[in-house]
Amino acid sequence: MMNLVMPLQHTVIIGAGPAGLTAAYELTRRNATVEVVEADDIVGGISRTVERDGWRFDIGGHRFFTKVARVEAFWHEVLPDGDFLLRPRMSRIHYRGRLFDYPLRAGNALRNLGVVEAVRCVGSYLWARLRPPADQSHFEGWVSARFGARLYGMFFKTYTEKVWGIPATELQADWAAQRIRNLSLAGAVRNALLPRRAHADITSLIEEFQYPKLGPGMMWERCAELVTKAGGTVTLRSRAAVVHRAGGRAVAVTVAGPDGERRVAADHVVSTMPLPALVRALDPPAPPHVLAAADALRHRDFLTVALVVPAAAGFPDNWIYVHTPGVRVGRIQNFGSWSPYLVRDGFTCLGLEYFVDAGDDLWDSADNALVALGTAELEALGLVRPGAVSAGYVVRMPKAYPIYDAGYEQAVETMRAWLAEAVPNVHPVGRNGMHRYNNQDHSMLTAMLAVENILDSAGHDVWTVNVEEEYHEQAGATPAPDGRRGTGRAAPVLPRRP
Repeated sequence: MMNLVMPLQHTVIIGAGPAGLTAAYELTRRNATVEVVEADDIVGGISRTVERDGWRFDIGGHRFFTKVARVEAFWHEVLPDGDFLLRPRMSRIHYRGRLFDYPLRAGNALRNLGVVEAVRCVGSYLWARLRPPADQSHFEGWVSARFGARLYGMFFKTYTEKVWGIPATELQADWAAQRIRNLSLAGAVRNALLPRRAHADITSLIEEFQYPKLGPGMMWERCAELVTKAGGTVTLRSRAAVVHRAGGRAVAVTVAGPDGERRVAADHVVSTMPLPALVRALDPPAPPHVLAAADALRHRDFLTVALVVPAAAGFPDNWIYVHTPGVRVGRIQNFGSWSPYLVRDGFTCLGLEYFVDAGDDLWDSADNALVALGTAELEALGLVRPGAVSAGYVVRMPKAYPIYDAGYEQAVETMRAWLAEAVPNVHPVGRNGMHRYNNQDHSMLTAMLAVENILDSAGHDVWTVNVEEEYHEQAGATPAPDGRRGTGRAAPVLPRRP
């Protein structure tokens, strides 16, 4: 009897971030042909490492820790063990000139708050239990009702409003219920102030993690090299302009690059481009209700101002959360605490993270103005002395965080269901590809399962991959009371725009 040999599947992969390159690597090591197209001039997506004048910057901070065994194996297959550092995990909260341990500890919290403020916080908490806010439908009311207005104001309001760019009264309570269920700043402070309460409900965080010595981009630069060595193609500065469909499938992708447009035939398409952009790229176009769903989704953008200071001006933390009002910076990394290979002898680099919307005043500011702002805010926070900053750089990252609008779940489901029916050989994966606030390891897992669907007809539902099933920094995460497990890392539910 004649043996039938199945033809190799040619896959076009849109995006060279962790999910896209994971898919490419998994395909090429099984001898499938792939072409990765990336609109940017660097691989890694938000997990890239940016290099300027010999300084290296991690965009957002990426701890390499996972409970997904195959992801762990992937990391160590791509990079040798000697390229990983084992780093201590340390984060603190800056609030009005003081640094609070995170997670909060009783002795540290009491010393920083002082007896009078501690008593006030307890009183505020007790009052909230007796007379909770009438309106608990929004984030502010929900949190204040459970932890008191003073603790809410210290450890929730300012940072939350910086991250998402709207008043906390416009964030729906659904997010608070998800975010605070297992580990909460307010709950930790409450236990610190009321030590007779049991502490078992506060989930401990990991104490150390792995980190590529030259930053997370080292992983993805090496992965791209291996894909190319195995016969795949990784093309930068090229975007997927059109995904052509015919006969109930995607059949080709038009790629626009520096030399013009070209059409690439495809048996499958793995997409990590923003889910709304994928829907809009399809030709013939998606029906009006699907396009309307695409128009309903939003992202929050992000920029880093990296400032060079003497090593003595650094701090041991990976990052400091800035809850102090009056400054716009949300979080500050010390790149030297991630890896000494990111910085130079005698100096370190502090990365000030600003949560923005593309086109707003910060996003459109000149780099020198942003460096001046970052320098002034570092000095105002008391983290560096005047004149300590010797150089500065700015990195902008669009569409860094998917926003969970009211109704976003239905919009995502509308697009997911239509794509599955209209183009079943298009596989959305990763954070933006699925509009899910996932971590790197779970984005990688969606790509791995998509590859098994392509090559093995495995039938995995990649949409069930969820960060809370095996949360990367917390143990014992449980489903919400309604049985749902959420959609990745906690992100807020926002009111629908008019």
